[in-house]
Amino acid sequence: MQKWSGLPYPLGATYDGSGTNFALFSEVAEKVDLAVIDARGREQRTPLASVDGSVWHAYLPGVGPGQAYGYRVHGPYRPDSGHRCNPAKLLVDPYAKAIDGQPDSHRSLLGYRDDGSDEPDTADSLGHTMLSVVADPAFDWGEDHLPKRPYHESVLYEAHVKGLTVRHPALPEKLRGTYAGMAHPAIVEHLTELGVTAVELMPVHQFVQDGHLRDRGLSNYWGYNTIGFFAPHNAYSSSGTRGQQVTEFKEMVKALHQAGIEVILDVVYNHTAEGSELGPTLSFRGIDNASYYRLVDDDPRHCFDTTGTGNSLLMRHPNVLQLIMDSLRYWVTEMHVDGFRFDLASALARQFHEVDRLSAFFDLVQQDPVISRVKLIAEPWDVGDGGYQVGNFPALWSEWNGKYRDSVRDFWRGAPSTLPEFASRLTGSSDLYEGSRRRPRASVNFVTAHDGFTLRDLVSYNDKHNEANGENGNDGDSNNRSWNCGAEGRTEDKEILALRARQQRNFLATLFVSQGVPMLAHGDELGRTQLGNNNVYCQDNEIAWVDWDLDEPRRNLLAFTQRVIALRSRHPVLRRRRFFRGGDGKGTPDLVWFRPDGREMEEANWMREDAHAVGAFLNGDSIPEPGPHGERVTDDSFLVLVNSHDEQVDFTIPAGAFGDGWQIVVDTAVESDTGGPDGPGIPANAVVPVHARSMTVLIRPRTD
Repeated sequence: MQKWSGLPYPLGATYDGSGTNFALFSEVAEKVDLAVIDARGREQRTPLASVDGSVWHAYLPGVGPGQAYGYRVHGPYRPDSGHRCNPAKLLVDPYAKAIDGQPDSHRSLLGYRDDGSDEPDTADSLGHTMLSVVADPAFDWGEDHLPKRPYHESVLYEAHVKGLTVRHPALPEKLRGTYAGMAHPAIVEHLTELGVTAVELMPVHQFVQDGHLRDRGLSNYWGYNTIGFFAPHNAYSSSGTRGQQVTEFKEMVKALHQAGIEVILDVVYNHTAEGSELGPTLSFRGIDNASYYRLVDDDPRHCFDTTGTGNSLLMRHPNVLQLIMDSLRYWVTEMHVDGFRFDLASALARQFHEVDRLSAFFDLVQQDPVISRVKLIAEPWDVGDGGYQVGNFPALWSEWNGKYRDSVRDFWRGAPSTLPEFASRLTGSSDLYEGSRRRPRASVNFVTAHDGFTLRDLVSYNDKHNEANGENGNDGDSNNRSWNCGAEGRTEDKEILALRARQQRNFLATLFVSQGVPMLAHGDELGRTQLGNNNVYCQDNEIAWVDWDLDEPRRNLLAFTQRVIALRSRHPVLRRRRFFRGGDGKGTPDLVWFRPDGREMEEANWMREDAHAVGAFLNGDSIPEPGPHGERVTDDSFLVLVNSHDEQVDFTIPAGAFGDGWQIVVDTAVESDTGGPDGPGIPANAVVPVHARSMTVLIRPRTD
């Protein structure tokens, strides 16, 4: 096949309209063959003879979009030194923009022999592995632009492309479970009517189906098993897998942007699908194992694992950092996404052993003119020593606030001594973020996420029920922090059902009146259940998918969720950009905590183990940040009354400067819509009953 020397950058396969430039990094390789695969699976090899800075490259005229290819890397196979090159294995391009197929469970995918020797396995993996595909970069974006929604105005919605769309009755069968399904007007309408401003998509980078799951009739449903950091996952494409998935993904982003909805990707840069040293040789392992993976210092035969998946990327290697940064920039500049949620982000900060918030990765993000300007959200933990880092990420970053989740769950299940921390979480978690000059937007607040119970199951089950996963119930978090609402799983007792529905409304109302950035897990607004399974990572079936067949209680829950999100969006006092300051002796404070008798909370009141009720006054006349044109911002004021006790608590409306004319806008003890403010208003010193385990929100019109 005719070729020219080509260019060492950009890495990957780059089509220019006349041909394609191929470039691959490997500092250990002694020879690299480009394998071009035809439609019948036949291979033609072309040596990449040009090498610059450990980048092997060539240009092939006439090769264009849709062409399948892979690499064969010749070099040392010395596991005791960390090197595992094996040219018998056809390797996926780490920079592939599209990937076709899935690996099967064939023995040829393993680079080592099963006789215990240190000799490589020579069986050819072609026909059993995935193929890289040359993608067409052309796309008509029209007038598409990033919505750039400010954090304090954002409502995040964690969603799974397939799980959200596969059962929606309005979608044509072909579009269910796909990017095109996400872009369908029925899905977009649901999101906009709900009040969502951003979808946080669970992994859409090309991932691999684990052989051990497939052998048990299961699958890697969640997708935290990446092999291609530039390629949209091919199984979510309705239009084809030879590059069509790239175009379909772009069309989805464009449609969501037209509705004002941002697209945030859940990205997995901490490990790859190749697993431990006993895993398959699909890409990185065969290209340059010692450069891409962190190996045990005194025994490089083994991977060093801080992710619980078998391997961790080597975050101190410049080419690994380049790979990640190139990938992030590609998804922003070429695919128009609006930000990223980083899975197990503490692993990205491990240049050596300890988690270092000043690691090279964070330095690169800080100074990058593209990535530093999009939304960056950390899952601030991994499974290594010292991996729990909530509150410790750099200034640009927001974080999944695991302490918010735990505290809010504890409070509403009636655990003792939870009131002080609950109050801090409700008002933005200043104890975690203010000391490092961060603001409430640093806290991504959530009660449920993909990892754990759904909201409905949280209030319906006391124990996880993961039997379908085939791991004897040993998987998934055992610390559910749920609340016993009565007989587990039963649905015939009306009183139990009413309690569960109330608890769901409590969690939702708390989430959307809390300072910070709220995140809702898909289907929680619809009462989605996983039948008590709190770890559906391997359940690509109706256990995990969203059910759109709504009965009256589920329709009521949807209406309630829409209402509390709309309330938040209308009132800047519920989504301040700065923390509350309390009183300064000059006028009414911006935040005051009240006892049920209407008097201000004192230290001793907070410290009581049996303190389960408190009122918070949020002063709408005292919002410190100016509006978009420098104008003074005022808002209505709020009283938030919470009671996690199992008996009714009567609250007295505080007197004096806190005024009259209060109206109830949210009462979680009421199943259907209250109809909004009406009547003359509730005066000071009046008594407002707050039912057992419920929450009441009152509003008072602004004074100007």
